[in-house]
Amino acid sequence: MKRKLIAAIGIAGIMASIAACGSSDDDASKQDPKDRKGELTVWLMVDAQSSWPELVKQANTEFNKKYPGVKVNVQYQQWGDKTKKLDAALSGDSFPDVVELGNTETMTYILNGALGEIDAKKYDNSDTWIEGLKDTCSYEGKLYCVPYYAGARVAIYNKDMFKAGTGSDQLPTTEADLLKALDKVQDKYKKDNAFSALYLPGRYWYAAMSYVAAYGGEIATYDEGSKEWKAALSTPEAQKGIQHFIDLVKKYNHGDQTKDEQDHANVMANEKAALLYGNGWEAGSVVDSKTSGNPKLKDKIATAGMPGPEGKTLPSFIGGSDLATVSKSDQQDLGQEWISLFTNEKSQAALAEKDILPNNTKQLEPLKAKPETAPIANAVPDAWFTPIAPGWSAIEKKETLETMLLDILKGKSVADATKAADAEINSLINESS
Repeated sequence: MKRKLIAAIGIAGIMASIAACGSSDDDASKQDPKDRKGELTVWLMVDAQSSWPELVKQANTEFNKKYPGVKVNVQYQQWGDKTKKLDAALSGDSFPDVVELGNTETMTYILNGALGEIDAKKYDNSDTWIEGLKDTCSYEGKLYCVPYYAGARVAIYNKDMFKAGTGSDQLPTTEADLLKALDKVQDKYKKDNAFSALYLPGRYWYAAMSYVAAYGGEIATYDEGSKEWKAALSTPEAQKGIQHFIDLVKKYNHGDQTKDEQDHANVMANEKAALLYGNGWEAGSVVDSKTSGNPKLKDKIATAGMPGPEGKTLPSFIGGSDLATVSKSDQQDLGQEWISLFTNEKSQAALAEKDILPNNTKQLEPLKAKPETAPIANAVPDAWFTPIAPGWSAIEKKETLETMLLDILKGKSVADATKAADAEINSLINESS
């Protein structure tokens, strides 16, 4: 399985490199902590640098109290090119000891042997880790990474625009009422041909799959009998959700329907949208000048649970990040200890104070009652996740779901488009089995 997967994702040299290097930190771990020397290289995403640098400093300080001779070298990465850089690093001799991975990325690196095994007992609140994050770190009964923080998608809306269109600055709680409100908002701002009451990009597959989940559909299902994953987008439930998503895009998105969601916060910042479906933290991006936001909209942007079909809140994708040690590293014990400090209860509490969802349900609970975080915190328990299948990362790289959505927007039937997507998904999964 592993060899085929590596070929499929284009990093065939990693396993050979890992096997040649191996890990030999047993002797070093027996040394007195004060005698340990060297450098621990940690790759974190840029979010930590811009939004919670004090947590990084705190973890480093605590680490160096125990290991004064070990320098912690934190290197910040961008999401756009992180995996390409990591693949190259793992194939060579200069690689990080600790790496942050998006929770959709972890399975690839678990299967190709790039990550070291983790003992959950060494980490705070591991017995209440959010399942959607823990599952992405687990394979065949073993754990290979530590949940870092969680994320969920919510409705982000302009209160003034809704009040101007409907007389109320509150987002309706049912989809039926929301659609009536969107029609009124659209009519209020109809002079602007580029204005979208709901800016829902056509390639936004996370949103499309939320509507699939709302109708009881799935991207793929696991058959216990055959022990195989099978694509499920052509089921009636999934097709109903996809059609619902497409209908919303066509009716309310008056911008470029072929785009993805990467810049939708900027669309709202430019006052070209009244409602988005996005990550909770994107509400801040709308008004933050550092992220091309519009400070004039401060106090006008709010979040709420996104109303979904059949009178229920729209199920959210459970996003987030994980932290792992690299199996090639000869100081995995140090990496594990740094991760434990960076994800301990004190650090998670600091994240929660910044309205970032912690990695565990114990510390998540208070955020469900806090007005600023209630919508996103309450979205976590019923959230969905992509298939924990060996070939899933390859599927994402081939943009199977985005292609399917664009084909439907261009006129292909939902039945034909989902049938084609299922065939590609099954092919990719089978290549990796």
